[in-house]
Amino acid sequence: MAEAFNELVLPDAKAARYAAVAEEIAAVLEGEPNLTARMATVGSMLAASFEHYFWTGFYLVDPGKPDELVVGPYQGALGCLRIAFGRGVCGTAAATRTTQVVDDVGAFPGHIACDSRSASEIVVPVIDRAGALIGVFDVDSEAPAAFDDLDAEWLERILKQVFG
Repeated sequence: MAEAFNELVLPDAKAARYAAVAEEIAAVLEGEPNLTARMATVGSMLAASFEHYFWTGFYLVDPGKPDELVVGPYQGALGCLRIAFGRGVCGTAAATRTTQVVDDVGAFPGHIACDSRSASEIVVPVIDRAGALIGVFDVDSEAPAAFDDLDAEWLERILKQVFG
């Protein structure tokens, strides 16, 4: 089933959709300095652009607890409120500052099941211009193996464009 999902999404079509939404996001956010508005817009526009995005949102570094993420703007069912660095997919992305592409969340060590319908996940660190970790951008899908290197490349590019 995992292969079947990715076979339905042609790489050229997916890349073209990411390119188009990246341009749309840049146009909408031009001149907008507010971080919350920027995050809400990115999450909303990406969620609306890809049918396999089940949950889309940000977890932010908590200034009062710098080794913990707290939920930020998101689209979807209730998200986990707090995630420790190193715990689950989001915490691992935050601790390592590397994008995590997980084909089967049930097989990920320490996975946090905020919603049992999630089958696969991609989490991208969000880094500001000074190189500080702002948080992570998390996307879940009900389909297994819904994300690949192309998703990682484009999400990293969009987040750098918006926050870096």
